[in-house]
Amino acid sequence: MDGGNLWAALALVLVIEGLLPFLSPPKWRRMFEQMLQMSDGQIRFFGLGSMVIGLVLLWVLT
Repeated sequence: MDGGNLWAALALVLVIEGLLPFLSPPKWRRMFEQMLQMSDGQIRFFGLGSMVIGLVLLWVLT
């Protein structure tokens, strides 16, 4: 993976992350409020799950 691919991947992450707040701000706000109610352990588990899924996708796609 060269530097250009890395920047393209980061740009794609920003596009995907921006979809929900752009398309439905009220739903995004409710989801964010619910996330604030989660414990640290729940947030860590969600982060770990996201990383594992991302790593598996990278492994499958490369």
